Amino acid sequence: MLKVENLYVSYGAIQALQGISFVVNKGEIVTLIGANGAGKTTTLNALCGIVPAASGSIIFEDKNIGSMEAHDIVSLGITQVPEGRRVFADLTVEDNLNMGAYTRKDVSGIKQDIESVYERFPRLRERRKQPAGTLSGGEQQMLAIGRALMTRPRLMLLDEPSMGLAPLLVMEIFEIIQDLNKEGTTILLVEQNAHMALKIANRAYVLETGRIVLQGTAKELMESEDIQKAYLGG
Repeated sequence: MLKVENLYVSYGAIQALQGISFVVNKGEIVTLIGANGAGKTTTLNALCGIVPAASGSIIFEDKNIGSMEAHDIVSLGITQVPEGRRVFADLTVEDNLNMGAYTRKDVSGIKQDIESVYERFPRLRERRKQPAGTLSGGEQQMLAIGRALMTRPRLMLLDEPSMGLAPLLVMEIFEIIQDLNKEGTTILLVEQNAHMALKIANRAYVLETGRIVLQGTAKELMESEDIQKAYLGG
């Protein structure tokens, strides 16, 4: 579904990504793990067209999307749930969901999908007329995922979905991610909580200072001594 080859991204003189290559197959949950500054968010932003690639290729369903505009990439079926939620704080919950459908013209389909988001997240229905900025952290994360679902994604990029959430909410968010995957959405997950990420992923890649240094099945990485020492507190 997604094939990234020899991808380089620079911020001025700083090389954020140094020739990374990885694949995400249809129906998988693939996770990128690594410390702060490893290049995880930059990778997602490059896939979305938010930051330009210096070189390399990004192929999504046989189409090279490396030089496409972000809104065109969304239309192809890739959507990102950004780090820190980034909900529109002054807009209502429902307006946020409508913003997620900004590339769509099918009014009845949009209404159906909003109803579907409310069925998945009953708390959002209860708060649909509230400004999104008044929601708790967990509710904002649900809204950010709901907003992403409004694009009808085939590939969802999740950036640190557990950040700042209480342990019980983290469990709930990860259950939601698994449910979305079972329903047919392919997931690329960036997450500092390596233990939780590896628990639900099929495969994983480890990023260090812009390079992929390790890859394998989630089970293999979970059992790796190096990974246990560096990321799992082993």
